[in-house]
Amino acid sequence: MVSPNETASGQAAPLDLALIRKYSVAGPRYTSYPPATRFTPGIGSGRYDAAIAEDNRPGAGPLSLYFHLPFCEALCWYCGCNTVITRRRGAAREYMDDLARELSMTAERIDTGRPVTQIHLGGGTPTFFPPEDLAVLGMLIQGHFNVSPDCEFGVEIDPRRLTIGHIEALKGIGANRASIGIQDTNPGVQLAIHRWQPWRLNRQAMDWLREAGFASVSVDLIYGLPFQTAATFAKTVDEVLLLDPDRLSVFSYAHVPWLRPAQRIFDRRGGLPEPEEKLEMFAAAHERLTAAGYVDIGLDHFARPDDELAIALRNGGLQRNFQGYSTAAGSSLYGFGVSAISSTADSYRQNFKGLEDWHAALDAGRLPIERGLILSEEDRRRRALVMGLMCERRLDFAALSEELGVDVAHRYASEIAGLDDLEHDGLLLRTPERIEVLPRGVPLLRVIAMRFDTTLSPGAGRHSKTI
Repeated sequence: MVSPNETASGQAAPLDLALIRKYSVAGPRYTSYPPATRFTPGIGSGRYDAAIAEDNRPGAGPLSLYFHLPFCEALCWYCGCNTVITRRRGAAREYMDDLARELSMTAERIDTGRPVTQIHLGGGTPTFFPPEDLAVLGMLIQGHFNVSPDCEFGVEIDPRRLTIGHIEALKGIGANRASIGIQDTNPGVQLAIHRWQPWRLNRQAMDWLREAGFASVSVDLIYGLPFQTAATFAKTVDEVLLLDPDRLSVFSYAHVPWLRPAQRIFDRRGGLPEPEEKLEMFAAAHERLTAAGYVDIGLDHFARPDDELAIALRNGGLQRNFQGYSTAAGSSLYGFGVSAISSTADSYRQNFKGLEDWHAALDAGRLPIERGLILSEEDRRRRALVMGLMCERRLDFAALSEELGVDVAHRYASEIAGLDDLEHDGLLLRTPERIEVLPRGVPLLRVIAMRFDTTLSPGAGRHSKTI
C-alpha cells in the first residue's frame, strides 16, 4: 500500500513549488467549518442549551475535552494564542477554582457517562501551573467525567518552565502525550522573538518525558519568523530530528498585527522573511522530514508511519479540531477556560476571551459563552465535504450522499465543475464517483477545500496565507 505522502514509486512526493506559488492565497485553516471568523455573539443561552441537549441524545459518541490554561511568565512576540502574562502563581489557583465551577455547570448539562477518549491541556503555558494545581485539575476531570482507560491525554510543554515535579504530576493525572514548544533553535531568531531557549532545555524535556513513559512526544516549530532563512531553519529541523520526536507540527508564522499588537515589533525592527523565503523554508523542512521517514499528514503535521496519527490517516479515522489534526473522529469537543471552543454536531461555542468577562459569567451562574454558531443543514453538509478533503483527501459521492441525504454529485455539481484548474495542474483527480487529492495537492489541501466554502467574502474575516 502506498503511504499517504508517497508516489506510486514509493518515494516521498516532492513539493511542486511553482504550484504552491500559484495557489498560495489567504484562507481558513479549517479547524472548523464554517471557520471561527463566522462566529457571532448574541445567539442566546437557550439555543446553546438545546444544542448541548441534542448532542447528548441516546447513543451519542465519545467526548473530547480541552482545557485552556492561559498564563505565561513572558510574552513571545510572535504568539497568536490567547494568553495572560503574569508571574503571580496565585493566579493559577484562582483560575483552577473558576475551572471547577465551569466543569460543574457543564457536567449538569451533559451525559457524563459518555467515555472521554481525548483530553488536551493547551495554553498559554500549562506548566506555568504548579504541580499541585495540575493534580487538582486531574481530580476535577476524574470527578466529573468517565475517562476511558486508553484516553489520549496530551499536554503542551514549555521546556523553560518545566520541572520533574511537573512531569510527575502530569503522569499522575493520566497524561501520556506531550508537545514540546521549540519554534527555532537559532539563538539570533530566539532573541528576535523574545524566546530564549537553550538547547539543553529541549534535550532535558525530551529525556524527562521519555523516562516517565510518555507514549508520544511531538515538537512544535514555526517558520517565517524574523531573521530565519532556509539554511537556518533547515539546521533547526536537523537538530530537532536528533530528539527523535514521534510527531512534528511545522507551523507557518501568521503575521496578524491587527489581532496581536505585539507582532508590530517585527514591523518596526524588520527581519521578517519575504513570502518566497518562507516557501523555501517550508520546502527545506518538508524535504528533511519526509527523507527521515515522517508522513506528511497535511498542512503542518508530520508523524512517524507507526504513529496513531499516520495510522488514522490511512484508516480514515483522522479528524480536524481546534488543536489541528487528531485521532478523535466522531467525538464531541467540550472546551473549558478563557477562549476555549466547544464543537458538537450542530454548534460551535467559544468562551469569553478576557479573564474578567469569563469570571463574571461564572459568578452570574452562566456558561461563559461569548460567541458561537448554530449550523444550518447546508453548513453541516459543506462541513462534511471540507473535512473529507482535509482529513481523508477524497470525497466519495455515494457514501456522502447516503450520509447527508442528498445527491452530492448533483447538488454540488457547480463546485465540482469548478475544479478544472486544480485537476489540470495535477492537484486532484475527478471521476463520476469521487474526488481524490493527489500527492502534489496535499500541501494545498486548504486551497482545494476552499472551493466548497461559501463563507469566503470580504466580510468573512482576515486569514493567513495557505503556505
